[in-house]
Amino acid sequence: MNKLYVDCNMGAAGDMLMAALYELIDDKEGFIDKMNSLGIPGVEVVPENKVSKGGISGTHMKVLFKGHEEYEAQGEDHHHGEHGHGHGGRGEGCCKGHGKHGHHHDHEHEHGCEHSHSHDHEHGHGHDHGHHHGHQDHAHRGLKEITEFIESLDLEQRIKEDAVKVFTVISEAESRVHGVPMEHIHFHEVGTYDAVADVVGNCILMDMLGYPEIIASPIHVGSGTVKCAHGILPVPAPATALILKGVPIYGGEIRGELCTPTGAALLKHFVKEFKSIPSMVVDKVGYGIGTKEFECANALRVMLGDSY
Repeated sequence: MNKLYVDCNMGAAGDMLMAALYELIDDKEGFIDKMNSLGIPGVEVVPENKVSKGGISGTHMKVLFKGHEEYEAQGEDHHHGEHGHGHGGRGEGCCKGHGKHGHHHDHEHEHGCEHSHSHDHEHGHGHDHGHHHGHQDHAHRGLKEITEFIESLDLEQRIKEDAVKVFTVISEAESRVHGVPMEHIHFHEVGTYDAVADVVGNCILMDMLGYPEIIASPIHVGSGTVKCAHGILPVPAPATALILKGVPIYGGEIRGELCTPTGAALLKHFVKEFKSIPSMVVDKVGYGIGTKEFECANALRVMLGDSY
């Protein structure tokens, strides 16, 4: 199997992509054991079967911090599932979950908006750093600290390199959004342990799948606005829009953030081409399910097969 197609008709979040890829691998128990033995402080990865609207059954990947999903710890709505994006996962570390914090963006931990702040801003955006996550354990780390932590994990070097590159893509976008050097960007969402789990988990799965050629559909980013620490921002959020520069995107009628910075960065790093489904013989299909209910199934679909 040498070709993987990612269907982004409901956007993309880190946890949703991880859940969908998880469904494609044979050694599911081995993956979960590997994730939970990495020693990421306070983090546990737990897959659960979930049925989305339309009767589509798939996996919801719960990335727990001290026994709670990010949105549960905050007492907020989890739209995409990637830590508060409620879209389909918890919220993908950075981008995990389309709406995790009840901002109608359920995507993993990104809140769909800037998950970082710069030191130049004196932390003065009303986000009490650490307050956003609901626990004091979520320190604010820069790319250097995140890179050092990833390098310390017991993983193959190629997986570490992929993970660092994904975080670099996000950091570069945040740097441009805030107009400050990358070294001044500190993540208060992306730079958390559960965010690292989202990114690293996807990188491990790509390795387990043998790094197939990856093609993705144009990305549905959602529409409207998203509320975050920096105020009311348009969808796609500024960092997401920068990450997706050169990538085909569209809005549609669904209100809210469907593509998080983490989801966007993972696709930008791994996807070779964005287009309609190519000629291929499909062998396996996986669904990553979000937690937010929309008019249509809140799922990210992946298809693995061979060129035709």
